[in-house]
Amino acid sequence: MKRIIGCLILGLVTMAASAQWTNPSDDVPAYNATASKKPLPHILSGDQLTGEYFTHPYQVTVYKMAAKIPNVLHQEPCYCHCDRVMGHNSLHSCFEGTHGAACSTCMREAAYAYQQTMKGQTPVQIRAGIERGDWQTVDLTKASL
Repeated sequence: MKRIIGCLILGLVTMAASAQWTNPSDDVPAYNATASKKPLPHILSGDQLTGEYFTHPYQVTVYKMAAKIPNVLHQEPCYCHCDRVMGHNSLHSCFEGTHGAACSTCMREAAYAYQQTMKGQTPVQIRAGIERGDWQTVDLTKASL
């Protein structure tokens, strides 16, 4: 019995120690490689952008940005890892409900995707920037359409 417990402990210690060498790029959250052929679920808009989840102007602004580029967001991962916890299949999923308004990661990624789309970047190029973490420099308080 001591031998089994010792092996289990050794296994757990080995897994914990090796985690520092895993490649974060191998852990890309869910996204869709191409634009959707079917209509996408609606992104919240209009009167839906009020209430407790929309107390800051930038929350409304980001949802308006998201509504302008739904197919781009459909092709982007979300690094808050809501795919694991909430079953989201892309960054688009975050803005179908109020999750996007409550998560700075989602909002900054969506604002980044919008800004890069306006600069002529493709969804694949935007995804590469998101995977590099370029979205982390987005200042939501300065986001504008």
